Amino acid sequence: MQILNLKDYIRGWFIGNFEPSVLKTDQFEISVQRYKKGEFVQPHTHKVATEYNVLISGSMTIQGKKLKPNDIFILEPNEITDPVYHEECTIVIAKVPCVIGDKYDK
Repeated sequence: MQILNLKDYIRGWFIGNFEPSVLKTDQFEISVQRYKKGEFVQPHTHKVATEYNVLISGSMTIQGKKLKPNDIFILEPNEITDPVYHEECTIVIAKVPCVIGDKYDK
């Protein structure tokens, strides 16, 4: 068994076609993201990838919809990611496929 720590990976991304990664693959990316209450994230889209997200803790609004823990939200290509964090949030993100540079500010 191998034991690693999420702090050793960039912004919570630990699987994907980048370094460092636990599993290097261009098929998908996985991340655990933590955001502070009120933290600003530049609204953006992805032209290729679909994001599958699970809000583990906290509350947030995205695309005008308020989310609570255990809500799953899926962002298809070209949908705007415009989160507002009402409290500290932890989100698990799977992005399919892994396409480096597939992030476009709005």
